[in-house]
Amino acid sequence: MPQLPAPEYPAEVRARLDADAREIIARYPDSRSALLPLLHLVQSEEGHVSRTGMAFCADHLGLTTAEVTAVATFYSMYRRRPGGDYQVGVCTNTLCAVMGGDAIFEELREHLGVGNNDTTEDGKVTLEHIECNAACDFAPVVMINWEFFDNQTPESAKRLVDDLRAGRTVRPTRGAPLCTYKETARILAGFPDERPGAVEATGGAGPASLTGLRLAKGERSQPRVVRPRDARPPRAAEPQPGAEHLSSHDAPQPTSASDPAHPAGPTKRTDHADTTDPAGPDGRADRGGPAAEEGE
Repeated sequence: MPQLPAPEYPAEVRARLDADAREIIARYPDSRSALLPLLHLVQSEEGHVSRTGMAFCADHLGLTTAEVTAVATFYSMYRRRPGGDYQVGVCTNTLCAVMGGDAIFEELREHLGVGNNDTTEDGKVTLEHIECNAACDFAPVVMINWEFFDNQTPESAKRLVDDLRAGRTVRPTRGAPLCTYKETARILAGFPDERPGAVEATGGAGPASLTGLRLAKGERSQPRVVRPRDARPPRAAEPQPGAEHLSSHDAPQPTSASDPAHPAGPTKRTDHADTTDPAGPDGRADRGGPAAEEGE
């Protein structure tokens, strides 16, 4: 049975969105280029990209609804059904997974009583597993409405979602203050974040993430991880603004992997730990010195 046409927005909503859409389209020499921000705009209205929203985008850009649907279903940041006020994404890509991301996701599923891409009954939290958040320095990472919550554990992640559902203030590890999913969608559509202090709030990437950029600029690379015996440890690089907290590579950190229930994690070592292998190519320790030579 053919699907009925999508319902229209109420007149006052349509008038407001029409004005916003014209502002967005005016930024681009080709109106078709405005499709992605327009999808964020309609998502900011309903919390997801509905058939009504896709028809709205198609009308403004002279596209078919099939063309708009093809784009809206390609990108995971566009919801196709209603969701919660807070999108809680747990990174389960390789590094975050082995550092405890898988454990965090499973604990949250059980704690919230929802599955992947499902929403709690109170409409507050939608849980999903997501791919790399480009924050591997701080694994395992949870993102809430695309704001960073670094070095999480199953327990800290459960406290986060409990606070969200209770209406308590939750502050990201770095970056702008948290806002609702609809508010985030409007910012992604290209409209200014007018909350006091939001624009000034920032947070840099960790030192490991910036190594490639430094090399591309011709700057010196970071000191070797394996240092000569008896050498003094290298001086730590200056942290980026907002990234003063240690990353997961500065183990030991209280990551989920180091929880008693998840013992596989970063191992403790001191600053002067000898990370070289004392055994030679034949497997014997190279003791060196005159005594060793006489023993030969």
